[in-house]
Amino acid sequence: MDRRTEDLFPREAVALPREPEGSLSPEGPLSDRMRPRSLEEFVGQEHLLGPGRILRVALETGKPFSMVLWGPPGCGKTALARLAARYVSCHWVSFSAVLSGVREIREVLQEAQTQWRVNRRQTVLFVDEIHRFNKAQQDGFLPHVESGRIVLIGATTENPSFEVNPALLSRTRVLVLHPLGEPELRRIVQAALGDRERGLGKEELRLDPEAEAALCAAVQGDARRALNALELAAGLGAGSRMDRCIRVGEIRAALQQRVVVYDKGGEEHYNVVSAFIKSMRGSDPDAALYWMVRMLEGGEDPLFIARRMVIFASEDVGNADPRALSLAVAARDAAHFVGMPEAGLTLSQAAAYLACAPKSNASCRAYGEARRAVLDRGALPVPLHLRNAPTRLLKDLGYGRDYRYPHDEPGAFVPIGCLPDLLAGARFYEPTDRGEEREIGNRLARWRSLRKQEQGKKKETPGS
Repeated sequence: MDRRTEDLFPREAVALPREPEGSLSPEGPLSDRMRPRSLEEFVGQEHLLGPGRILRVALETGKPFSMVLWGPPGCGKTALARLAARYVSCHWVSFSAVLSGVREIREVLQEAQTQWRVNRRQTVLFVDEIHRFNKAQQDGFLPHVESGRIVLIGATTENPSFEVNPALLSRTRVLVLHPLGEPELRRIVQAALGDRERGLGKEELRLDPEAEAALCAAVQGDARRALNALELAAGLGAGSRMDRCIRVGEIRAALQQRVVVYDKGGEEHYNVVSAFIKSMRGSDPDAALYWMVRMLEGGEDPLFIARRMVIFASEDVGNADPRALSLAVAARDAAHFVGMPEAGLTLSQAAAYLACAPKSNASCRAYGEARRAVLDRGALPVPLHLRNAPTRLLKDLGYGRDYRYPHDEPGAFVPIGCLPDLLAGARFYEPTDRGEEREIGNRLARWRSLRKQEQGKKKETPGS
């Protein structure tokens, strides 16, 4: 084994508790310096680390299991992995999937085999950003995890259901970490202000209550971002701060523009889009506008949002308000024409209109029922009276016979059905009693009654 590999995977025995390999420098960022050194210092994730909870028991007993830690940035995934390194007696290896490849994986697996064969020690392998590994790389861990030689701890911000191989998921437990709440962020920030060894305690600073509220609200549950912004804000006023108080202006300057968490290619994209559509369907324009702005501020293509509203206009509003589709299409065209940021005004108008429109999914259901009939019955023949007869032969065969032109009839209506004979009387479209579909339903009921009467007359006529 070369020197580089020796540095990565030291062989010496270690006592509990211990620092993980590559302990952070005291000159590192505040967020790294303030990583918890014990379970008592860890803030948040009580559902995993509270008394008697699954992860706390595993760490306190020194019996870790293979797991995938799934949560947003700054919620404590890496901090938990480092705590595991202190609490377990296994050989510990940590690397990032962003910086590592096949060679590093091979070296880790060889070292794990050596540790197992020579020392009968498991290797706890922490893989940060595990979703960055491709299928083949993830599959490389399978036999070693299954045999128990490796306890795999993966960390990811992406939904493991989509990004981690099912075979690997079946051999691990997915532990969901939640964004930190503002009370938890306040505890972390105050701990950093008071810690004289690793934090800002030697500077004897305090945080104005308004500044603390602004900081904790702006970072959206991300402790890393909160601590790094705090450190920057503390430096902005260094030398000129008479009362040792960090104020809201310095916090805002440190944060700069708030970045909206929205991954256009990941699970958050689907979550926010789902919330947007369901808010319009639930006739909640305020929520619909909130989720739409979340998408726009997160960099979503405005034409994607417009397309979703065009679909919604037919799927969820339909003929209860036929103008909805025209307005949604116009909003799409306008958004394409003017571009952002002005397109946000057009999209807001359309979203509010659709949310407030009467709702009907009758057209959507009608399509599903008609499609089912087509797939179940196949290509049924077109009734002769509906067929064109451009030639004498076709006329002689009965094409177009008995067809009655509706505009020549009273009320422009002919009580003769147009479905294939095997589907006569079938109903696909059933209007609701909401919006303009109420009137449509009344007309359709009259027409269907007349068709039913006509069908009864045909049955009573001999030879019909």
